[in-house]
Amino acid sequence: MKRLVPFTKILMTIAFSVWAVLFQTPYELTLLLALELIILLATGLLSKQLKAVLVLATFAVFLAVVQYIGGGTLESAYVTGLRMLCMTMVFIMLLATTKLQDLTAALVTQCKIPYEYAFMFTAALRFVPDFIAESKAVQEAQACRGLALEGNIFKRFASYGSVIQPLLLKSLGRSETMALSLELRGFGNKNHSFVATVGMRSLDYAVVAVLALVTVAIILYVRGAI
Repeated sequence: MKRLVPFTKILMTIAFSVWAVLFQTPYELTLLLALELIILLATGLLSKQLKAVLVLATFAVFLAVVQYIGGGTLESAYVTGLRMLCMTMVFIMLLATTKLQDLTAALVTQCKIPYEYAFMFTAALRFVPDFIAESKAVQEAQACRGLALEGNIFKRFASYGSVIQPLLLKSLGRSETMALSLELRGFGNKNHSFVATVGMRSLDYAVVAVLALVTVAIILYVRGAI
């Protein structure tokens, strides 16, 4: 996966998402999910991203339960959960093997997305780990001051107000610093240059060709032509 350029991984993400939408039965979606897990296992990402996979699986189960409680059939509940899992699991392959600056370069130069939107997307991804780390630091600091984050849901909800307030203040400070930094560096200029080289190579063209062929085959299969 790391040998592929970001644009190829973006096309792979789109292709897997399209396949998940086209498949309509639990059996087909289970095969697609198995393929994604095999790719994660073969690339060594499954063990590294196991926590993320388990979180996505838990959320998929939750969606399936909501679908079933809302009046859906058991099969539709399976389809909903598996489809969500298939469409989100592939993003692990993209984000875990791609540098954010390379992803920004690919979005702007190859996907022709405006730089401002590409920057906002990658900046949000970049600051998620920092936000989680700051949240844990604030919780530990408040716990040292005697704040109890245990108890029933109402007590915990009230206690987390003491965590959210300093976390928001720190986030606002970070946003102001980032805005000043971007302004000093000329953010908004129409001309942009990137250090990253994201041009496609022979391996990328081969992977894209395989993705296109499989997509066409799945469309024909769903329509009953195969």
